[in-house]
Amino acid sequence: MAGGAGMLLVNTDNIGEELLADPHILPATSLGARAAGVIIKYASTVKTPTASITFEGTVYGNPAPVMASFSSRGPSSVGPDVIKPDVTAPGVHILAAWPPNISPTMLRSDNRSVVFNIISGTSMSCPHVSGLAALLKSVHSEWSPAAIKSALMTTAYTFDSKRNPIADAGFVGSKSATAFALGSGHVDPERASDPGLVYDITSDDYLSYLCSLNYSPSQIAILSRGKFTCPSNSVLQPGDLNYPSFAVLLNGTAPNATLTYSRTVQNVGTHRSTYVVQVMEPKGVSVSVEPRVLDFQKVGEKLTYTVKFVALAKTSSATSSFGSLAWVSGKFSVRSPIAITWI
Repeated sequence: MAGGAGMLLVNTDNIGEELLADPHILPATSLGARAAGVIIKYASTVKTPTASITFEGTVYGNPAPVMASFSSRGPSSVGPDVIKPDVTAPGVHILAAWPPNISPTMLRSDNRSVVFNIISGTSMSCPHVSGLAALLKSVHSEWSPAAIKSALMTTAYTFDSKRNPIADAGFVGSKSATAFALGSGHVDPERASDPGLVYDITSDDYLSYLCSLNYSPSQIAILSRGKFTCPSNSVLQPGDLNYPSFAVLLNGTAPNATLTYSRTVQNVGTHRSTYVVQVMEPKGVSVSVEPRVLDFQKVGEKLTYTVKFVALAKTSSATSSFGSLAWVSGKFSVRSPIAITWI
């Protein structure tokens, strides 16, 4: 901008109020769509409009976290029987190390050198989760990668600092983020270190899952190095992978369409603990769990339960609906999201 003294970067209506801090050459500030309308009206009606940019301190009290609009969304086109993403983590306005030989704007005309920068992206949230996985492994050296993932997922939270459902900035307005945006929720490091129960998965379980997706023996052999053969004496369904979430595909035009999945949980909490199931049913679906109570006698014990999903009626023109299943015992609440995709 030749001769410019500063810049106001304003959102359009379809972007809404989400703001991302990024570096500029000139003094600049970003504004949401509501403020943009006021400023544009002022600039177009006043003969000699003026503006100034001042820092008035940090604003506290806004709801947090909010699901970023740039974050990838589910359902997965490759494996729709597994909810993706798994979890969400801090990834917006992260103060991070920056190579001093690269300018903060990455523009050739920018000769500034900094050692820190404000960065946003899934490349920021991924290191947070990787670090949490390492911390959990240091505390629970016996846990498998799947057990660590389970602990992060089942203890994640879905409410913001105002105790409202986490909002999705990918939608204009106050739409709540669904499991296809935030997965099981926002990671909670402290709770993840003591999850109560975990859903474990072995390498063979994952290979059996690939069998259920009709991968060829030659494709599976590449991953298993020729040491695995798909079971021939049982009928596999992708949804039976022992994942800490439930992705269910139901025919919305077929009343009473039914799917039944099984899950196995391992007690990593306390001896002689009793867990009672709590279900929030997705719209248009009946959910029944058997058994409804899990009695563990010792740490390390594994128990299996089944979940039956029955289509009652597809709600309006919705392509999906959401709920949750949680096993509750004292301070523990082992929560799994449920995502129904109507097909």
